Amino acid sequence: MKKTVLFGLAAVTFAYAGTLDSFKDESGTLRIAGGTAHIPIMKAVTKEINRLNPNIKIAIAGGGSGVGIKKVGEGLVDIGNAGRKASDEEVQKYGLVLHKWAIDGIAVVVHPSNSVAALTKAQIQEIFAGKIRNWKVLGGADAQIHIYTRDKASGTRKVFWKKVLDKGAMDKKALFVNSNGAMKRSVTGDAGAIGFLSAGFIDSSVQGVAIDGVTPSAKNIQSGAYTFVRGLYSITKGEAKGLAKKFINLLYTPYVQHDIVAKKGFIPVK
Repeated sequence: MKKTVLFGLAAVTFAYAGTLDSFKDESGTLRIAGGTAHIPIMKAVTKEINRLNPNIKIAIAGGGSGVGIKKVGEGLVDIGNAGRKASDEEVQKYGLVLHKWAIDGIAVVVHPSNSVAALTKAQIQEIFAGKIRNWKVLGGADAQIHIYTRDKASGTRKVFWKKVLDKGAMDKKALFVNSNGAMKRSVTGDAGAIGFLSAGFIDSSVQGVAIDGVTPSAKNIQSGAYTFVRGLYSITKGEAKGLAKKFINLLYTPYVQHDIVAKKGFIPVK
């Protein structure tokens, strides 16, 4: 009986805090594309909306931050997600409005069996430049290092390249994956792997590496101790309106910020 009561209270809290009632009489399609770090949040929020109103169709696609910015700018989607701040040139070209609803860490990850759980920033730069090619050099097993990276449309890659690599070289032999999810699966399946992804995607299947002694934990990201961070943005062409406005407003509600964003491993902006 207690569980039923608690669920009811949670539902009431959500209705007031999230103003889901605004979706009751809506219909139509909302198109979202871009950053893959956003997808778990987008899907969770969509699930809540569709529980109330299944007549609203929300299409969610990845493609990377660059794709999200371009598609929303060209009017191909209603919301473009990006794990980086759109440039002044992009904002001016398309008339974009940025909505930052979470903070995310960019984490270097290795296989859980890897004994190398901490690296310096300088060591990471040497690894990704192809200067260090064996884990033994770093105190690990005598095994080749397999570098995984993202394509240039990825906001995760851009922030990693800028903040961790200091815009340094990336080994041309690095293996490309097309999303944060694909990066996690690749590292999980390769004992010699090293890659980078949204800290919100870290679970027991990958090991987040401490950089200069600081782990990419939610606590360290929130406190500012872990400095390799970025904002998660949902972007509209001009001011948000219609379903896009209601969806974005929902992202800032206490329920979504604390019961979805935080529980998915991201840092709420509120």
